[in-house]
This record gives sequence, C-alpha cells and structure tokens, in this order.
Amino acid sequence: MTPAARVQAAIELLDRIIDAARAKGAPADRLITAYFKTRRYAGSKDRRAVRELVYRAVRHCGEVPDSGRAAMLALAETDPALFELFDGSAHGPAQRVSGEPVAEAGLAPDWLIEALAASGIEGEAALALLDRAPLDIRVNALKASRETLDLPEVGEPLIAPHALRFATGTKVEPWHAFRDGIIEVQDHASQLICEAVPANPGDTVLDLCAGAGGKTLALAARFGNALSLIASDTDKRRLGNLAPRAARAGAAIDHTVLLDPGRELEALSAFKGSVDHVLVDAPCSGSGTWRRNPESRWRLDRAELARLNALQDHVLDVAAALVRSGGSVTYVTCSLLDAEGPDRMSAFLDRCPRFSPDDAKLPLGTPRGTGTRLDPFHHGTDGFFIAIARCA
Repeated sequence: MTPAARVQAAIELLDRIIDAARAKGAPADRLITAYFKTRRYAGSKDRRAVRELVYRAVRHCGEVPDSGRAAMLALAETDPALFELFDGSAHGPAQRVSGEPVAEAGLAPDWLIEALAASGIEGEAALALLDRAPLDIRVNALKASRETLDLPEVGEPLIAPHALRFATGTKVEPWHAFRDGIIEVQDHASQLICEAVPANPGDTVLDLCAGAGGKTLALAARFGNALSLIASDTDKRRLGNLAPRAARAGAAIDHTVLLDPGRELEALSAFKGSVDHVLVDAPCSGSGTWRRNPESRWRLDRAELARLNALQDHVLDVAAALVRSGGSVTYVTCSLLDAEGPDRMSAFLDRCPRFSPDDAKLPLGTPRGTGTRLDPFHHGTDGFFIAIARCA
C-alpha cells in the first residue's frame, strides 16, 4: 500500500468505528481485524501503519466526528506530511475541498470532561487518559515464579507480587509462556485488586461479573487453588472462554453459572446467604481504560451512564443477597467517574445498613469516598475504583 492508500484505509475504518460508536456496536479492535481479513494484500507493515493512523485520529478527536475523513483531516492539521497525502492519487484520499467538515480536537465530549473534573480528574490527570498504555502481565503462581521465569524479553517488576511491565505494543501471544498459561495479560491495577480481596484459604468466593475470568484466574493463583471459586456472568460467549483458560492455567474453578439478566438470584439460589466474599467487577463506562480503548469515550452519553448506574446498583444488591454474615463485597469498576464508583458504594451502604466500609489495604491508590482510586497519571495503571463492604 502507498502512504496515501494507508490514509484512505484509515478513513474507511474510522467511518466504521464512528458508526459503531453511535450504534453501541462492535469495538474498534474487532472492526480493524475484520477489515483486514478481507484485504489480504495488506502486509503486516501496512496493517500496523493503518492501525496507528486510526488510533491517532481517535485519540485526537474529543467529540464523535462527522466522518472518518473529518477525523483524519483534523489529525492532518497537526501533521504536514499527513496533509500532503490528501492529493487525490489512486487509492488515496481526495484533495481537501474548501469548507468541508473537520473534526474538533479534544479530550472527550464537553459533558464528560465536566463529569471527570467533578470527580477530581482534570489537567494532566485527564490528559493522561489518552496516553498509550504499557503491557502488564501476571506470572501465574500456579506454574512459575516471577523471579525465575525466563521470557523472551525482560519485564519491569511492579508492586503486585506477580506483575511484570513491558513496553507498549509488546506481543506476548506468540510466547510459549503465554500459550502454556504461565503468564496472563492483566493490568497492574487489576492485579492489585485481586490481591486486596479479603479472602482466606478455604473460603468460598463468587466472581459475580466474571466475564472471561481474568480476576477469577488471578484469585485461584493467589491462593494456590485453595478457594472454592464460583464464576458467573450474563455473557455466554465470554463465560465460555473461562474453562479453556482455566485448564491452560491449571486453575480450579468449582462452578461456572450463566445468569439471566434481572433474574440472577434464581440461578445463584444455592449460594444465597452463604458466600464468604463476592467480587463485583461491575459493568461500567470503561473511562479508566481509554488508553487501551479510546473510542469508548465516543460511546458514552448521559443516558448510557444512567443505565450503567442502575445496573451497578442492581449487581451490588444481588451480591448483598449472596454474602453470609461476616462476609464481604468487593466492588470494582474500571471507571474514574464518581457516579460509577464512590457514589454507587455510598448509595449501597445507605440501602443496606447491615454493611459497613472496610479498608482495601492497597499499596497504591488515592482515597475516594469509602474506597480507593487508581489512575494512569498518579499510579501508572488503568483507572480503577475499589471499595469493600463488610456484612455484619
């Protein structure tokens, strides 16, 4: 592909990403993969270059652009070499027309910038949300030790006991250690959260919103499979990925439970009032992961945030019904918005007076409400909020 053809390919992909953001459709990485499956002529260098252009444009534009061309023109205004590729050449973008739309640069939609500022995320802390994230892995303690593991590249040891950090863009998927379940990709903050769950060997721990089970596997490794682990989720496809991942990692999961949205307690009735600890990694806006998924800020509006808040309240109430006396709920969101973190935990404690705040005892983080927050600027992690509530 010529440089101009790469720009045109990025414009076409941006159109798809913009449409998907408006319709709450597929994420950007999935759309990019699908795009190149039908374009076998594009070599690996072409794919990398186009992907880089796409994400540069996504990070550059705060509001949802009118079109992929408008987004790319906005980026070109900051890059003369890119602007010169709008030359009308074969397979490249048409020349710029006077007065055609150009997207606006920015961090995010205005209402979302205001919500972040009200949550204490502004200035450099806000800008850091669009930096490129490093790659963190967790060494699976069921199979290896961080101190003795030999990997193709040398990682930086982090505070979490099994965490190693690598440069942005490091490809670990081809490594034998990844294929054999010796390492898992997991952000440092996520690993710290798993270390903070106040469980003991022999306890029953239910990962209520387990997804594909990243935190479930981390808990199994932390306790050497000496927990009774239950993983549940409403997403059949993601939950179905847990069994092969657990087998590869050597992790023992006692039960996986597929949930019917709104009727979760029916499927979990056998565990009501008997679970020692429930981990609630609640569905959220993902504002703490914009470094990895920058287009997600185009997907969020006030109505979607309100829907997520209602869902977060609901899963907390489900968790409360499962915990035994003396047990705990660990509430987690990968969001930096107070509406999804401290506000939700405060509302939960008001609704459920038999619960009281407990200290997560994290080695990193900033107090926020009754919990702790981590963010890219201050802690070098994805943005997370964690709070623990203990049942009387």
